[in-house]
Amino acid sequence: MSTLFSPIALRGLKLANRIMVAPMCQYSAVDGEANDWHFTHINSLSLSGAAMFCIEATHVEAIGRITPGCLGLWNDATEAALKPILASVRKHSKTAIAVQLAHAGRKGSSHTPWDGGQQIPLPEGGWQAVGPSAVPHKEGEAAPLALDAAGMARIREAFVAAAKRADRLGIDAIEVHGAHGYLLHQFLSPISNKRTDQYGGSLQNRLRYPLEVFDAVRAAFPDNKPVGIKVSATDWVEGGWDLAQTIEFAKELKQRGVDWIDVSSGGASPLQKIPLAPGYQVPFAEAIKQATGLTTMAVGLITEAKQAEDIVASGKADMVALARGMLYDPRWGWHAAAELHGQVDAPPQYWRSQPSTQKELFGKTTFGTR
Repeated sequence: MSTLFSPIALRGLKLANRIMVAPMCQYSAVDGEANDWHFTHINSLSLSGAAMFCIEATHVEAIGRITPGCLGLWNDATEAALKPILASVRKHSKTAIAVQLAHAGRKGSSHTPWDGGQQIPLPEGGWQAVGPSAVPHKEGEAAPLALDAAGMARIREAFVAAAKRADRLGIDAIEVHGAHGYLLHQFLSPISNKRTDQYGGSLQNRLRYPLEVFDAVRAAFPDNKPVGIKVSATDWVEGGWDLAQTIEFAKELKQRGVDWIDVSSGGASPLQKIPLAPGYQVPFAEAIKQATGLTTMAVGLITEAKQAEDIVASGKADMVALARGMLYDPRWGWHAAAELHGQVDAPPQYWRSQPSTQKELFGKTTFGTR
């Protein structure tokens, strides 16, 4: 039996396998609202064979977007735009749907990657970004506005409001975005957090605001539905956020009932030096799992079925989340199941596609026509 294709429970959510389609920014929304691109993208990958699909970084306020094209869930219009997309997914797929709630902080007001990804100046349609401190992400950029108590409270309540909207939409799970140099990671990292109040300085202080946001989201979402978090295990910069601090953060989250830790890295500084290689972030997930006993997801250049199987079968992580691999092969889960002798769910319109050597891939036999 394949471990990758064995079931797992996240609180009250039962998943048929250990694969998640990772949240992937599409930079294609208008005023935060999903559109026909998102309809196509989400519906397509909801048929990938993964047990869960996570909607891309979905921002809790307009100035919390990375780019003008980023998805949002901050008002009735952004909520309504997602409703028909999710209805279509539910009609044709059994995959669970999660959403990643996010705030870009000082990395907001940026061009899309295909337009260079640089900061958009205010006179050219940008907006005033915010952060824990008035420290720009990189030299030459305009500094963010350091958040005061009122601003922090506003953003925390925006996460709460988005969590309630997610529940109204019937979304099954929430992943809080605490990684990749965005706002919550900015509070965690000494590179970006230079505060001298109770939210800066010591590790305990730097953990405070991300934990407050997590607590608020957890309280706002139904108790039977899981809430996880994405973290960067290291900044890959000397003197920055690192694995030891991440483990302490994870221990605090465990006390608060976190349901999974999605373990990535980097994003806090352009000075990062990342040693890219297949599965290069898996040891971070393994270390957090060993230190805390929490359910972990491994990410990062996981592309092959046997590679994913080894990660979960060996206990390095409980699940894998694939991003680019899913874009390249939108039926990655089917092909992995065929290779590992697992089964996936598929709509009956596609049952006849299974190879003659894989008659049990969908748990169904092929059918003919008259």
